[in-house]
Amino acid sequence: MHCLHKPLPYLIFGVLFGYFIPLSSLLQVSPVTCGCKNISSCYRHCVTSQEGVSKLDCFGQHLSFSRIGWKCVWTPIKNQTQRYTLCIEQKTYSKMYANILETSQTIRLSKMLNMTAHVFDKSDLKSCTETVFRGSPQQLVRCGPPSNVHLNRHSRQLDIQASWRKEETKYIPLYSVRYKELNSPQWKEPPVQSKDRNRCTVGNLNSSLSYEVQIECVANNKCTQCPWSKVFTVPPELTDTPVIEMVKDSPQTKGRRLVIIKWKFAASELAEGYSVSVGKASGEDPIETFNTSRHLLIVTLSHSAYYLKITALNGAGTSPAAQSTIWPLDDKDLYGKLNLTFNGNTSFTVFWVDDLIKTYSCFSVEWWTRGIKAAHKSFYEDENNYEVIPLREPLELYKRYTFTLHTRPDKEPCNLKFINNSESTYGSIQSYFTEGSPISAPGNISSSNVTQSSMVLEWTSVPVKDTRGFLLGYILHYTKSPDDRIDVEKNVTVDAGSTSYELVDLQSNTVYQVQLSAFTAAGMGVRSSAVYFKTKSTVSLSIGGMIAGVVIGATLLLLVVNLGSLLLKRAKRLLWPSIPNPGSSNAIQKIDGVCELELLEPINREKLEEEEGDANSLHIVDSREETSPVSNLHSNTDSGLHLNTENKENQGPSKTTADSAEPTKVDPQINVGLCRRNTATDSSAQDSTSDTIKSTTDTRQTDPVPISAVAHQCQQLSFMSDYTTMELFQQAMTQCVPATITLEPHGQSEYTDSPLTRPESDYIHQSLYDTVLHLSQGSTSPTEVYYTVI
Repeated sequence: MHCLHKPLPYLIFGVLFGYFIPLSSLLQVSPVTCGCKNISSCYRHCVTSQEGVSKLDCFGQHLSFSRIGWKCVWTPIKNQTQRYTLCIEQKTYSKMYANILETSQTIRLSKMLNMTAHVFDKSDLKSCTETVFRGSPQQLVRCGPPSNVHLNRHSRQLDIQASWRKEETKYIPLYSVRYKELNSPQWKEPPVQSKDRNRCTVGNLNSSLSYEVQIECVANNKCTQCPWSKVFTVPPELTDTPVIEMVKDSPQTKGRRLVIIKWKFAASELAEGYSVSVGKASGEDPIETFNTSRHLLIVTLSHSAYYLKITALNGAGTSPAAQSTIWPLDDKDLYGKLNLTFNGNTSFTVFWVDDLIKTYSCFSVEWWTRGIKAAHKSFYEDENNYEVIPLREPLELYKRYTFTLHTRPDKEPCNLKFINNSESTYGSIQSYFTEGSPISAPGNISSSNVTQSSMVLEWTSVPVKDTRGFLLGYILHYTKSPDDRIDVEKNVTVDAGSTSYELVDLQSNTVYQVQLSAFTAAGMGVRSSAVYFKTKSTVSLSIGGMIAGVVIGATLLLLVVNLGSLLLKRAKRLLWPSIPNPGSSNAIQKIDGVCELELLEPINREKLEEEEGDANSLHIVDSREETSPVSNLHSNTDSGLHLNTENKENQGPSKTTADSAEPTKVDPQINVGLCRRNTATDSSAQDSTSDTIKSTTDTRQTDPVPISAVAHQCQQLSFMSDYTTMELFQQAMTQCVPATITLEPHGQSEYTDSPLTRPESDYIHQSLYDTVLHLSQGSTSPTEVYYTVI
């Protein structure tokens, strides 16, 4: 397609406005490159598409010297690198910008004429895309968005500081802020407008929520367009204050110390870091700030006083600050010594002993008194070991001042460059410009350890602010009776470091009046109020002594009672031994020889149960023996081995051996007839049918029970004591050779209630009978003795 030559007026207009016309278009009539006058014929086949070039926007911005620069921007074809052609049309002016590789282009416009802009992509002339923009340059002057934004949350408020380019600042008197909760679909309405160009405050926020914020300027005739800024995300407010846990000093060499600062923060998950500011308490610059993500900071400082401030940080601002003071370190360990003289109350001269000027030339002096902020003066000195310091304010009377000299490794000027590891403390001294006497007296006077002739007095020292000078000591004034004017007051001087004193050589039972006063180089101060103390009487006994005596006496009494009880028990066991319990005795008497063991047939249980109610019925075995030694029996007349039937009849029913708790005592010289002696002279032996069972304790007769007995050989048994038990008989019976016993049935007795045959009994009850010849009071008739063995 061909285009016509441009007319001469258009060429002149193009030259005047900087429009470049190719030389070939001036020399040739046809064909020529298409110009903007015939865009419709050159690019009429181009279409508008979202897939192609789009979103063309043209605007102006303020430049220096009140100029406006114009610019057009557009969106390129996705994922492709293109060459673009921009054509600007106004009523009297047109210009084309070809072969543009970027997506923006600076242009020139007449502010008073409307304009039309076209952008074409040149990838294919037969199938290209275009985008068009139309507007009035007067409405296209754009200000913003802001170049710098600072956000700070506190007290449920958000402070916003926004700034624009310096060429735009004078045209933006106000700006607006819109906000919403994070991820909320809608913005809060209406937007908040600032009160000036520097600050805008958004209030009534939720401290625990995050917000999104956008900023724009307020439009005016100089800024007709005010686009919104990008979205700023504001994290939750830091409402907690860091807690300082530790400020620890570790003295180093040459007047320095290592200070360890440790803190904690409750909402540490919201904090992005911490800001720690350290500055000198005297106010000397600078204030050094340390940013850290840890909860620990270690700095090297001098012995001077410092202040400390710690805050937590995040994108919303800072938390409330935790503040503390790093107190001056004790100056006893400083390596240097200072001297000081006053030149009136408006200046002083400080002297140092060491030749410091060979190492240092920059120094600093600090001085302060209680309740007044420290003052400071830095100076340069490389010739003398002293410096005269003028004062801005005169020194006060009776005030204790502290003067400290610091050295700095810097050259002139000697101002402090930074805080950490910057200076060392050489020495320190305290002094009064003018001393005075104390204006208060020692207090809380009390006594202790009062005796007949002495007492200890104690008191509290005078406050430093009331001494008005260096305390040299105390004066103790005491006299006997306050009404006794004859007695002379006595004074005792006590060292300044003591707060107690013992008065001696006092009279007993006497009241003393005591007063105290402190003194300095300027003289003695005021006296304390009189207090009265009385010494003890010679016959007086303290309540404490009485109580102690009662306690000691009671203790001794308890000890005597307890020990006496133990001694009595032991003496009783030694002097009155207890009777042995036969049930626990294992002693047996000696039994030897061949004997015949006669055992009774076990008594029928059912019969014994019937006889349980009558204890007078006793089943025995009647054994007769013609001869028996009587010499040994005569001495045991009172033993329990014979049975006096007459007494039993008078006493009523007798108890069985099983019901008796007392053992039967047997003379060890008597050989009890548990086993019959098998001798050749025994003429009374009978057959088994001649033996009968009878009762001697009751007139009623029982059915006879014939038994047969065979002689047994028994082993010799030894009796170790005078007592026998059931265990003795069991041992004796088990050691004998068992005999063959034939038991014949016996008649049933009408007495069936005997307690010897109770079913719950664990023993077999038997009756053993033997005839023993007994000579009682000269009688030669034999007496039958009955034994009941359980």
